[in-house]
Amino acid sequence: MGLLAVLVTAPSSAFAQACCAGASAVTPGRLELHENELVGVQLKVGDVLGSYQTSRQFLRNPPGVGELDLEQDLFGAVRVLRRGQLALLAPLVETQRRAPTAGTAFGGGIGDINASARYDFVLAGESAWVPGIALLAGVTFPTGRAPDDATQPQAVDATGIGAFQFNGALALEQTFGPWLINATGMVAQRTSHGGETLGTQVTLLAAVAYTFPNDAGLALSGSYVFEGDASSGQGSTLPMSAKSVTTFTLAGLWPLTDAWRVIGSLYLNPPFDSFGSNQLADVGLGAGVIRSWM
Repeated sequence: MGLLAVLVTAPSSAFAQACCAGASAVTPGRLELHENELVGVQLKVGDVLGSYQTSRQFLRNPPGVGELDLEQDLFGAVRVLRRGQLALLAPLVETQRRAPTAGTAFGGGIGDINASARYDFVLAGESAWVPGIALLAGVTFPTGRAPDDATQPQAVDATGIGAFQFNGALALEQTFGPWLINATGMVAQRTSHGGETLGTQVTLLAAVAYTFPNDAGLALSGSYVFEGDASSGQGSTLPMSAKSVTTFTLAGLWPLTDAWRVIGSLYLNPPFDSFGSNQLADVGLGAGVIRSWM
């Protein structure tokens, strides 16, 4: 009842602040309510701690084995209609791997480019009883190099999955004064590549964000990604190929001016049993800058 009272009595400016800065901290490429266009760049670095086995047991890297992942994302968004927006993200991906017998190798290139659309049927804070409701759709193009097409040692020049990926999502969010609560579910389906089709991927995301009086934002989110077993070209299932991973992210946004803001994040795949399967576990940092137009 306390949160409901805050929601009903809080001024509309608080709704707008929480919806804008808080949501931008969770999703940097998302337009705020007063914006029509934005462009941004984000740099990421991640250090692989180990891997989750099929049994969901976590194993740390053996001595002398390691992986460093780098990514530079260029993204932009434009408003279409009053409540719709289109976005595009183009990544550059680099990988450094080291092993006692193979030495150290480094490579990379352009990753898989993603185009997406979002439409908010109801805005967060617009109703005291109905949360914000948005539908999202996107497609990821196989502009990167698939692992089986890699030519450099230890496949360090692999930068994509080698297939089209089609996404659909439903996002629910609501403001409680300066607080924003978000829950998103997404389903992704991939086309076949090399006689194999990756399983359907489901992503569940929950986030809570707080907007400060100066429009800075801080967000904590957790996501769980599950992917079913892959299948061969003959339609048979490839057993024990399913994947899953849990990620926790702390992200922040700081406004420099009305048009410029900086973003930063810290993410972690917990290096413990039961937090994933058939996936690598890493810890990483992200930082970027965004320029917007009203």
